[in-house]
Amino acid sequence: MSELQIFHNPSCSKSRGAMQIVAERGLDADVTEYLKAPLDRSGLERIVDTIAEPPAELVRKDARFKALGLSAADYTTRDEVVGLLLEYPELMERPVVIVGGRGVIARPPEKLLELLG
Repeated sequence: MSELQIFHNPSCSKSRGAMQIVAERGLDADVTEYLKAPLDRSGLERIVDTIAEPPAELVRKDARFKALGLSAADYTTRDEVVGLLLEYPELMERPVVIVGGRGVIARPPEKLLELLG
């Protein structure tokens, strides 16, 4: 497994931007298209525990979130966020980039540069 991991959605411009930054630097990455290979509980817990942002930031509050009748106030803790993303993986903010034991939600994609040094 590569030290650089990207949880990627190829239909997302921000996610594609992060992939481009990695490619331009010639870095090897372990890329997971999380909509094709949904994460299990331990994988989601690892992301929540690794990212610098609060757990609630991992949830997209977009049209799909609203269409499901969800409330952001109900998804603030680690367990609430993990439970939601297990049921609706498409609501995960992307891309998520992890290098070693640190991670970021790379929005904008240049945020991943914080991890690359």
